[in-house]
Amino acid sequence: MDAKAPERIRLSEKLGYGIGDLPSGLYLNFFAAYLLYFFVDLGGVAPAAMALMLLLSRVFDAITDPVMGLISDRTRTRWGRYRPYLLFGAIPYGITGFLIFSAPEMSPGWLLVWAYATYGVTMLAFTAVNVPYGGLLGVISPSATQRANVTAYRMFFSGLSGILVGVLATTLIRELGAGDEARGVMLTMAVFAAVSVVCYLITFATTQERIPPSPTNNSVRGDLGNLVRTGAWVALAVSSVFGVLAIASRASSARFYYKYVVGDDGAPVFLFLDRFGLFLTALALGQVSGVVIGYLLQNRFEKSHLIISGGFLKGAGILAFWLMPIDAVWGQTLAQLFVGIGFGFLMVLAFSMFTDIAEFIDWKFGKPMTALTLAASVFAVKVGAGLGSALPGLVLEWNGFDPGAAQSAEAIAGINAAFAVIPGLILIPAGIAMLFYRLDHATIARIERDLSVRRTAAAGSGE
Repeated sequence: MDAKAPERIRLSEKLGYGIGDLPSGLYLNFFAAYLLYFFVDLGGVAPAAMALMLLLSRVFDAITDPVMGLISDRTRTRWGRYRPYLLFGAIPYGITGFLIFSAPEMSPGWLLVWAYATYGVTMLAFTAVNVPYGGLLGVISPSATQRANVTAYRMFFSGLSGILVGVLATTLIRELGAGDEARGVMLTMAVFAAVSVVCYLITFATTQERIPPSPTNNSVRGDLGNLVRTGAWVALAVSSVFGVLAIASRASSARFYYKYVVGDDGAPVFLFLDRFGLFLTALALGQVSGVVIGYLLQNRFEKSHLIISGGFLKGAGILAFWLMPIDAVWGQTLAQLFVGIGFGFLMVLAFSMFTDIAEFIDWKFGKPMTALTLAASVFAVKVGAGLGSALPGLVLEWNGFDPGAAQSAEAIAGINAAFAVIPGLILIPAGIAMLFYRLDHATIARIERDLSVRRTAAAGSGE
């Protein structure tokens, strides 16, 4: 039986799906830039205590992310398997994110308790929406080419979120806070949370699930076993964790770097951007550029090879930035732009590759488990972002960081390590993991053809 040609996806749906990644990007970029700084430098919480909180939350994610994948894969509603979670999870997502930075005046000990409670609930809401959102990408089209195209729109909005944080955050914090930096952080997060709610509702309203669910539920143990036996999934998950970790460690320590190493006073250096805002914006602009370049190259070169190339680009940019004089504003900005381009390669290609792996698992084991497979993408981003924030906290504690004071030589060395040395070294295992990824273009094309025939036959027999 001939395979049916896949339905083409409208531009409005591509945009509608893509804008759904803006909320997670706003949250993760803002958290990376300000979470550690807010609780440690402004709130007085010990850096190691915050690092432990972030590490423990990742242990929690190791349970909740696959569980959410299993739940959403088995969901059956008139809206589909994955879209209902965007509709009903949007408002809780917005409220919990705002609560993190709305802590009342309290001692550092109680502020740490607040961080545990609000950040934990926010990450749970993040999982409840983003795992199904990732699963939706796997069923939006049976065509790997069209899924890759939709992924490019998703990653464009992911990069746009970084631009919004870089361009707007420091200015909004300054203007809304009116001299109270903590209040400025809280109100800025409120703006991003409100935007996030609207974006998820748009995604729900504009998207469609085109691959029908399996008529029977699979064994939970069997699904998990199939997942961990898939070498491509393991390789990509490991590479993604380390790749995001490097960028998050750099972003999380950047506020400390500019305040205590550079001595930046927050004055604008380009239009209304201070040096920290320029740093974040350069990364985001580079990420968007990397998404576009990676998308254009992915059909000419193997995706895993492009991710490795992007890793080299990130490493070279980090090294060049570090070797420049502290006052080389535009040279460092250019280097950071190349870091972003390499990161854009990882983001656009990895998310596309996770959908390829979902198809491979369906083809090999005959068990559709899209959301569970795609949960690795959410888990990798959250683990990388969380560990990237935790590592600077540990390094600051070990090197005697003193919030608000003139820092010792050891503390300055610690900030530099978290900002440059650690991110550069972490990229090495990220590249090594990609050497074990074996799903090339020819294999994916064969899988796609076989699955199309299988699904057409199943539809014709009424299964």
